Amino acid sequence: MQAMQPAPAAAGDVPLLEARNVSKYFGAVVAIEGVSLEVRAGQINCLLGDNGAGKSTLIKMLSGVHLPDEGSLAVDGQEVRFAAPRDALDAGIATVYQDLSVMPLMSISRNFFLGNEPTKGFGPFRRFDSHKAAQVAREEMKNIGIEVRDTDQLVGTLSGGERQTLAIARAEYFGARVLILDEPTSALGVKESAIVLRHAISARNRGLGVIFITHNVQHALPIGDTFTILTRGRAGGTFKRGDLDVEELHRLMGGGEELEELQADLEMLARREELGVEVPTVPIGESEGIGPDDGRLRGEDEPS
Repeated sequence: MQAMQPAPAAAGDVPLLEARNVSKYFGAVVAIEGVSLEVRAGQINCLLGDNGAGKSTLIKMLSGVHLPDEGSLAVDGQEVRFAAPRDALDAGIATVYQDLSVMPLMSISRNFFLGNEPTKGFGPFRRFDSHKAAQVAREEMKNIGIEVRDTDQLVGTLSGGERQTLAIARAEYFGARVLILDEPTSALGVKESAIVLRHAISARNRGLGVIFITHNVQHALPIGDTFTILTRGRAGGTFKRGDLDVEELHRLMGGGEELEELQADLEMLARREELGVEVPTVPIGESEGIGPDDGRLRGEDEPS
């Protein structure tokens, strides 16, 4: 198993978006250091890492919230500098953040055109064109697979998956070429997560480049074409589909040993219950009487 090394792009195969050895520091804190990432049209690149690995910082650099302290960004092979999120949007890079970027107390149509409201009339009589907003929002939501009964419905009444769908449909309508999804399934149930994963695949099939940020390996493996690993702010490699399985991804993310320890602790507790031994109420490693091999209290069979 070898990490991919970015190959020189052939004509017509230039990545839509690249981060080239970018670093970001907050005082003495190293948030990101020497990380590279790229996404091409019709491809999903899953950005994987545990909490605190630097995923959000990297995404904020790609979307114009932060400027990299070192390294550079490129769109269509040309180096760019995003001074603000609007610059990234103008370049076709749309980010759906973990907090969804929607207003729960506003209607579906209002949220769909948030910051880009259609208007009618002129001068002092210019006003929000609610009819056009409702028509477009309903059609675009239908195109992505959600039937909206009333576009005046408050977004706060939608399910988590439907809110994510609204944010994705809005990004695509306004010309996104690269769709960045920041932990889109972290607060969703199984069915709602499936809806979002299907939309990510659909966006890829329509030729968009998708960066899918998650720490959930089970969500990344079925949809990813490439996998970029972040560990404590540094790159752990980029791998193609089929190069890794669940265990290898967990290990590269830095959680493999912890999962093995947890599994051993759970097996020990199960053995103790079978033996009828009282389960301790303190962490396994802090109880002096727990035997690591047989699940019994140390010394319980030893002569006094």
